[in-house]
Amino acid sequence: MFSARTAALSAGSTLTPRGPVARHNRTGQGEDQRGHVYRISYQPDCLRQVKVQRALPSGRRSTMTLFRNPATCREQPPGQHVRTRITCLEQGIDVEVSVRCSGESVQRVTLLCQVPATQGGPTSEEVAFVVENGLPPAP
Repeated sequence: MFSARTAALSAGSTLTPRGPVARHNRTGQGEDQRGHVYRISYQPDCLRQVKVQRALPSGRRSTMTLFRNPATCREQPPGQHVRTRITCLEQGIDVEVSVRCSGESVQRVTLLCQVPATQGGPTSEEVAFVVENGLPPAP
């Protein structure tokens, strides 16, 4: 007999009492303005990109794209629990954002981290990560 459960399982997802489960996280990496390498663990049907912001010596802020999801659209709807993890061993950064929501209501999350300063001046500096969701559905 053909059922919704059979259709969902044949499409590559797993059913739970709450609905389909998201696909497993993928791993990517990127480099910031100062050459620090970051690893990004992300949900492939949700994350669009991660940006990093740092203060410049002039007092202005520099923003650059740290990582962009190579997928241009999602293969299936994201799950109800989406996690994104950002790590950089040389700076001691290991942060994870976990969002539980129904639908696609969360589009952007900003994380502020204090890291040791690399050159003279203050003993620490603020690094901001902007995690942007919103991959469009498949055509």
